[in-house]
This record gives sequence, C-alpha cells and structure tokens, in this order.
Amino acid sequence: MAKFPDLECQLEYIRKGASEIIPERELREKLEQAQKTGVPLQVKVGFDPTAPDLHLGHTVLIRKLKHFQDMGHTAIFLIGDGTARIGDPTGRSATRPPLTGEEIDRNAETYKAQVFKIMDPQKTVVRYNSEWLCKLGFEDMIRLAAKFTVSQMLEREDFHKRFKEEKPISVHELLYPMAQGYDSVALHADVELGGTDQTFNLLVGRELQRMWGQPPQLVLTTPLLEGLDGVQKMSKSYGNYVGITEPPLEQYGKLMSISDELMWRYYELLTDVSMAEIGQWQADVAAARAHPMEVKKALAARIVTDFHGPAAARQAAEDWARQFQKDEAPERLEEVTVRFQDVAAKSGSEQAVRLDKLLARAGLAESATDAMRKIKARAVKIDGELKCEPVLPVRLPAEFVARVGRLMKKIAIPQDPSAAG
Repeated sequence: MAKFPDLECQLEYIRKGASEIIPERELREKLEQAQKTGVPLQVKVGFDPTAPDLHLGHTVLIRKLKHFQDMGHTAIFLIGDGTARIGDPTGRSATRPPLTGEEIDRNAETYKAQVFKIMDPQKTVVRYNSEWLCKLGFEDMIRLAAKFTVSQMLEREDFHKRFKEEKPISVHELLYPMAQGYDSVALHADVELGGTDQTFNLLVGRELQRMWGQPPQLVLTTPLLEGLDGVQKMSKSYGNYVGITEPPLEQYGKLMSISDELMWRYYELLTDVSMAEIGQWQADVAAARAHPMEVKKALAARIVTDFHGPAAARQAAEDWARQFQKDEAPERLEEVTVRFQDVAAKSGSEQAVRLDKLLARAGLAESATDAMRKIKARAVKIDGELKCEPVLPVRLPAEFVARVGRLMKKIAIPQDPSAAG
C-alpha cells in the first residue's frame, strides 16, 4: 500500500497555481479514497509532439504533474502521437497542417528528454495514445462519434468562433476532443491536467468515462503563462519565451528581464515553493526588508538549476552580474560560427557583412527583420560599440562579441574559402 502525506498538505500543494478544479469537492474525496485504500490516483497530462522544443509555458502543467508525483500518486505523461495526426484545433483560427510520422516520432523523443529534467523518470509512466487510437476501427470511431452532437462540438469556443466567422472547420477536427477524451477511458484516469484553453476537451473525457461506466475524472486546469513581456501568453511566435534547452546564461538573463510583478506569477507557476513562502517574500519586498532584484535572482537560479544543474546556475549568475552589473564580458560566452557567404553584404565588398543577417544566424534575433528592428532601436553592440548601421565592416577571419539587449554571444566568421587573398 502506498503512503501519502497529510491530506491538508496534499490539498494545499495541489491547489497551488490551479485555475479551476472541476468539481472542487471531488479533489478531497479522491485523495481521501487514495489514503483509505493505499491506491494512488492515476494522474495524466498529454502533450502532442507538434514541435521539437518546449518552453517554460509548457512546464506549468508538467510541474503540476510533478506535484501529484511528489504526493505519491502515479504520474502519466501521455505523448499524443495519435492525436498529433489530427492536429489540436485549440486556439486555432484555421486547420492545423498535419505532421508526418517521422516528425512526430522525432519530436516525441525530445519531449521525453526535456520532461525528465523536472519529473522523476523512475516514477513517471510514459504512454503513447497511438497504442489505443490506432487500434480503433471504423466501426469503433462511428460509435465514439455517435456519443456527441455537432451542436455540442460547436459549444467549444474556437469552433463556435470559426463557425460564426464562416471559417472552415474540417470534420476531422471535430474528432479531436473525442480522441483526447478516449485517452482518459483507456488509461482509467482519476485526474486529468490541462491549460484553461483545454477545459472543453477535458470535460469530454469526463463524459466519455461516464458512458464507459468508469468513475469520471477530476479536471484540474492551470493558467496560460504570460511571456517575458507580461502581456501575451508565452509563445515562440511572440518571441517572449524561455526555451528549456536554451543555454544557462540565456535563460538566466531572460528571467532577470521580467517585471517585479510578473516575478511572483513565475514563482507560483514555475517553482515548487509554497504559497506561504511566496507570500512572505512579497511582504518582505513590500516592507523593504528584501530587494526585488535579489528575489528575482533566486527565481532565475532555481529555474536554471532545474534544467542545467546548480553549477551551471551559479556560473550563469556570476556571468550575468559581470555582464550587466559590472558591464564586463562573462568568462564563459556561448560561441557560434557563421559562414561569411551566408551574411556577406551585397555591396560587392568582401570585407563587410549584413548585421541583421548575422544576428539572426547567431541566434540573437528571431529573424533578419527582427534584428533590423533591434538595430534601429539602438539595442545592438559589437565589442561594446553601439551599431546603428545595417552593414558591418569586417576583416576575415573575424571574431567579436555581439550584444543584443541582454543577450551576448561570441561570433566567429572564418576566412571565406572563395575569397581572393
């Protein structure tokens, strides 16, 4: 029989950072039943492997799954390699293009490596929903689809919006909530976790379990994490994200750029620190007993430690302080090599490069267009010198330190083999 912490302790830890628990009364009931029987709850969270890399916004759910795991319950990390073939319509204004099987399999492998930076790999159950979805025959799919009406599907916000705007909704997209719901039936889930934008799908799972004669799962949603700008949700498309595979100094620097107000939100959703501790730190900052920058440094160090370890976090903190508080270059800078022919200026000179293309190739900007915006905003320095022109004279082979806002890298441009002399 499994042993669990005190019930009130479990409730406080699990409620931390939760947006909604549906229904709230069942949380206590399910936890009490687990304590009584010694049988852990089956808690699942699913991710469709639609992209190779995760960012901190994705880890909000993963960390909540970890909280259940910390309490002694069974954590199921579900890789939606079956549903990925449909394409999750959540938040979409158009049909998502399908991925190939090779892309899905490749992304799934990277997900596992990244998730285990937070979860305990020895205690985490990893499942793939192709195990049961791909076994459903035509007759089974018809029976599944027969349990819902088109009217019910159009209650989903994004479908309803697209219908009103007379935008296409493919029939296969209507199958997605049912497929996700069937995952809960196949796994006999007691709890399913999801973002607030997934509430409809999670409730479909609850309804399908009733139809299959199973106890309906508890639904726990978490908020969508705001990005570094504190406005839009964290997303690569908005450029306001922190990738969990990014270098330690880059993660640390991005986290130090957030507002003091957003810092508390990150503490709540991205760490295991209790709400009581967070509340005490807020009171200390408000009373000037603690400086917000020091509290933010502790947050950045915690998050970098999660993904790179304590030594890397300490080094990142030292390098950041040297770079931004002492205005010195850090001891360990990420080094990138860029080919001259990829960034050569079209002026005919073999001794100049396009600075916007160079920054994009070096990963200091999302694109050449983004880099040009940063150049015009006077946010770019080369070896400490402000650069406001799009063309940068160089003498090959070249090596210099480029700084864009809070990001800094050492860039090397080797001798162009096609260049004369």
